[in-house]
Amino acid sequence: MMEENEGLLTAHIQKALKEYQLTISFSVKNGCLGILGPSGCGKSMTLKSIAGITDPDFGRICLQKAQEDGTCLEQVFFDSKKRISLPPRKRKVGYLFQNYALFPNMTVEENIMAGVVNRDRKKEDTCKNKKKRAQEMMERFRLKGLENRYPGQLSGGQQQRAALARLLAYEPQVLLLDEPFSAMDAYLKEELRMELANLLESCRKPAVMVTHDRDEAYQLCSHLLLMSRGTVLASGETRELFQNPVTCQAARITGCKNISRIRPVGPYQVLAMDWGGLKLTTKKPVTEEIGAIGIRAHDFTALSGQEAEELSGREDANLIPVRNPRISEMPFEWYITLENGLWWKREKTIYCHDKMKVVPPWLRVDPEAILLLKDDRTKG
Repeated sequence: MMEENEGLLTAHIQKALKEYQLTISFSVKNGCLGILGPSGCGKSMTLKSIAGITDPDFGRICLQKAQEDGTCLEQVFFDSKKRISLPPRKRKVGYLFQNYALFPNMTVEENIMAGVVNRDRKKEDTCKNKKKRAQEMMERFRLKGLENRYPGQLSGGQQQRAALARLLAYEPQVLLLDEPFSAMDAYLKEELRMELANLLESCRKPAVMVTHDRDEAYQLCSHLLLMSRGTVLASGETRELFQNPVTCQAARITGCKNISRIRPVGPYQVLAMDWGGLKLTTKKPVTEEIGAIGIRAHDFTALSGQEAEELSGREDANLIPVRNPRISEMPFEWYITLENGLWWKREKTIYCHDKMKVVPPWLRVDPEAILLLKDDRTKG
């Protein structure tokens, strides 16, 4: 049972694209669903299908919304079998484009007023009412004092806030966010991510965000779809997917760079064939469908020679000798590639530059940190 004003967006989409077939199914209820994947995997086409900018070849897209009397009203956006395809203006969907799509010849206030549309043709919105709504949105998005500026006179962050203000002034039933931070300088992203997180939490509408940035997806989306070449590789709660991505492709999309084929040597032990036959103990049993393992670059522990010696008798020690490492310095991290190909990220301060103190004689990986993966790398 949905509470009043709650919405449930459901989509089943198939569309033939130039190089592959887009096939995706999902539902999202008053939260943000993230679609995470590389450029060209079908993310933006999914949003365009929901908004009505383009039609799928087959499928169904609908929005269920709770009513005051406790019933649920279904609005069908698209249904290939029934030949239904509502025009964009009737779907009441708010779409935030990558470049924000503000009207360059309109001021901030005029852009926001353009989002205030007449829902009932029998009641015309007066200029006064539109102006009042625009002022409310400018107050909410901290745009006071900028109302007479044009988009070209705004910073990237101000442009995004103006675009969000116009989008919310439209009073949409569904929010669609297409790479909302792609055109923004890195130093602005964190503040605006937090603003968007607060917006998504407060507006209580179904939202879908597409991104290729795993940090954005992790921070803003409670649930995720991981995509590659039009196909959903995995779906579920965001934290669970990062902890257990299931396949090699999904692990790479979530940022795991250390992946190796394996040869099982026991119920909980494997040889990592791409890391020089390194023997490792896992937390979970290695079942028949497991063909690879993954280790995230932050999940290694540095050990002194004495600490390694104390652990050496344990079956779950998972000791890794550090030989002939290649070291690259970043402002707040060391990137260290071991002789066997493993890649390690180690945090540092901006004041630390001494490579001699960076590399310990041994590393260890906890059995719980080893991802068990189905080897799908040959599938493309």
